Amino acid sequence: MIEQIVFYLLAAVIVLSALGVVLLRNVMHSALSLGLCLAGVAGIFASLGSDFVFAAQILVYVGGIAVLILFVVLLAGSASDLITRQINSQWLPSLVICAAFIWSYLRITAYFSGIAAKSAPAPTVRAIAGAMLGDYAVPFELISVVLLASMTGAALFARRKEE
Repeated sequence: MIEQIVFYLLAAVIVLSALGVVLLRNVMHSALSLGLCLAGVAGIFASLGSDFVFAAQILVYVGGIAVLILFVVLLAGSASDLITRQINSQWLPSLVICAAFIWSYLRITAYFSGIAAKSAPAPTVRAIAGAMLGDYAVPFELISVVLLASMTGAALFARRKEE
């Protein structure tokens, strides 16, 4: 019972803050609303017992939004630069697509409503760490080398050429 109450409260926070991202006119308020939305998604992950994804959501996405807000404040020349028109002429197709997603979600949940969870959520960090440091250690390190090379290339391409 308490799990359902927490889920619906987090879902309400996620939906309202996602609407705030789209409908608020101030860029700073939209960015703060996006951070709240991503924190709500992290709360859903925590309530499902997926502690690794919860921590990754907080560190990567919510931390990224904090950096985004910092750059918006630093790079905005004046207060008028922070206020833009958020709604464009594509609102009707977007509404149709959202209605289709909601309809499909309701159909899927109605189909799978009879299937109950087999067990309570369990922590996942130990299993993920064992996989990353065991069988998948070499591919994990190779991916980190590729990401480092791509970041170095992006930094080289982004720097200004001296004339």
